[in-house]
Amino acid sequence: MYVGLPHKKKGTHISRFLEELNQHASEPISPEEIPALTQAIRDRLEAETAFFEATFTYFIRKPAPVTGQPGLMDYEVRFQCTATGAGSDMVLAVKAPATSLCPCSKEISSYGAHNQRCHIEAAVRTKSMLWIEDLAQMLESAASCPVFAVLKRPDERWVTERAYEQPKFVEDIIRDLAVTLEAEDRIVWYAISSENFESIHSHN
Repeated sequence: MYVGLPHKKKGTHISRFLEELNQHASEPISPEEIPALTQAIRDRLEAETAFFEATFTYFIRKPAPVTGQPGLMDYEVRFQCTATGAGSDMVLAVKAPATSLCPCSKEISSYGAHNQRCHIEAAVRTKSMLWIEDLAQMLESAASCPVFAVLKRPDERWVTERAYEQPKFVEDIIRDLAVTLEAEDRIVWYAISSENFESIHSHN
């Protein structure tokens, strides 16, 4: 939590951040409460703008694709809220691990292809409720194949073949994700990125 101060003020009262946060200590803070909390910080500290950011690991129960073995996948989630005199602005960001397979490697090889692990991230503004699970699924659908926490041999075969059937450069992942987000009525703005972690190059 932090604030943008009027030019006449030298500093802010740090303890008031915690006092305001402690007003919500008896119950978990839901995403719907974050804008009101951010506005309360702004009012209490008599600031021009107030900012609230929460970053955490979110776990989604995800069965393996063939055997259905249960597993918990972890995703990086971030809520960012800005409060001004005109109102509040809220952004949800989710980062998901996934698999990509290099189209160039597949094209030039007699057999096999070069796999990569990638991190795909989307930050979105919405006009109605969008679940973290929904956004995570959109991210994973843009990759060559999702990542799973638990895989038995039939699942490993499915993952390997699925990635091989859907080779994608990092640019392809971004284009496909953009198409998905553009088609989602709840999303009014987005910023997206993808990074492939290389195993045969010295760069990502």
